[in-house]
Amino acid sequence: MYIKQVIIEGFKSYREQVATEDFSPKVNCVVGANGSGKSNFFHAIRFVVSDLFQNLHNEERQAFLHEGAGHQVLSAFVEIVFDNSDNRMPVDKEEVRQRRTIGLKKDEYFLDGKHITKKEVQNLLESAGFSRSNPYYVVQQGKIASLTLMKDSERLDLLKEIGGAHVYEERRRESLKLMQETGNKRKQIIQVLQYLDEKLNELEQEKDELKKYQQLDKQRKSLEYTIFDKELHDARQKLNEVEEARKKVSENSTTMYKAHEKSKELEKLSKDLTKEIQNLSKGKEAVQKQRTEAIRKRAKLDLDYKDLQEKMSTNIKAKDDAQKQLMLLEREIQETKNALNDIRPLHEKQIKEEEDITRGIMDREMKVSILYQKQGRATQFANKAARDKWLQKEIDEYEQVLSSNSTQERKLKDEIDQLNKDMRDLDDIINHRKVEADKKESLISGYLKAYNQYKVERDKLHDERKSMWKQETELTTEIERLKAEVMKAEKSLDHAIPVVSNHYNMSSM
Repeated sequence: MYIKQVIIEGFKSYREQVATEDFSPKVNCVVGANGSGKSNFFHAIRFVVSDLFQNLHNEERQAFLHEGAGHQVLSAFVEIVFDNSDNRMPVDKEEVRQRRTIGLKKDEYFLDGKHITKKEVQNLLESAGFSRSNPYYVVQQGKIASLTLMKDSERLDLLKEIGGAHVYEERRRESLKLMQETGNKRKQIIQVLQYLDEKLNELEQEKDELKKYQQLDKQRKSLEYTIFDKELHDARQKLNEVEEARKKVSENSTTMYKAHEKSKELEKLSKDLTKEIQNLSKGKEAVQKQRTEAIRKRAKLDLDYKDLQEKMSTNIKAKDDAQKQLMLLEREIQETKNALNDIRPLHEKQIKEEEDITRGIMDREMKVSILYQKQGRATQFANKAARDKWLQKEIDEYEQVLSSNSTQERKLKDEIDQLNKDMRDLDDIINHRKVEADKKESLISGYLKAYNQYKVERDKLHDERKSMWKQETELTTEIERLKAEVMKAEKSLDHAIPVVSNHYNMSSM
């Protein structure tokens, strides 16, 4: 059996699918430049037939996938075609194709295109001679050079491992360890047997003691049975004697017992009737108290109802007065707003006149300055005194106009401030009256709610009074009936007392 062909795709440096030509059954040589993929080729073969690349992590799986330009490779496979003409593999084919596919999460194994498990692959390789205990069927790169540089002892160990002697030494060590563990367990078993023998001896002694105890217990039970039988015989004789005496006494006391029982029943009936009368009297008193209390509550509710009506009428009057005051205030506010609207155009007109006067003063000053520039001061005035007099006159006029405008402006501002203050005062009064009106409305609603509640309570008390009257009538009827029964029972008791006394006299005689 030999490797006939290798097919690789997506494995390490092999992105595209690569298939070798058929190998020779003798010696094959792989030649190539550095980085051409010779080592990866042998890694691919070991990836399929060796167990070194088992239980891989995500990083190790990623390292086996091709990493290069272009799209990322998500899976790769290596397929080896074996020449099985010597039937070394237990497959009835001259050519066996074994493939291993690796992905990011799991591996898959195929044999001649059929999916198989990892265990089946390992068993197949073991049967073909690829033993996990002797992994030197593939000689890795650098192993021959390291063999020449090894010490003799290391070389001997390696040859033993290659020849399979190392496996037998490991099995020998395992066998010695197993024999030692077996000896320890044997010692433990001997100790347990000794302990069991001691326990058996103790149990034998306890068995003998138990037999003696059972014999003595049997004797004790027989003696107890004899004593019990004798006591039972004596007790039966005494019981028969007592039974005969009891029959004689019972025949004499039957008549007395009947009379006595009848008197007890009559006494008990009289006591029960007396208790019922007392309970009914108490119930009547309680009903009368409840009736008096209900009448008192009704009178109180009537008074409260009248007070609520008076308060409601007073609140309605107060509400009407408040609404009238609110209407007056709203009318005053409207008049004040109208007056303010009337004053506002006048104020705006005066502001506009002030602005026009100021603008006219500025225009005239500009004109005067222009005239001063055009004409010499000598030509305008005869002398300096005339010029100063004219200027003083102009200044006085402008100051009068300015003071009058300032006075008018201050008056208008004071009037505006006073109007704003009056409006704020009126707003505060309106808000205060609105709050008072809301409070009074809430009080009125509360009074109405309380009135409705009192009305419901009054109806409830009326119903309770009716039910109490009904109960009182029923109780009166029941009392009359019980009184009649008591009188009847007393009469029957009077008739029964002489008979009972006669019975007692006869028994005493």
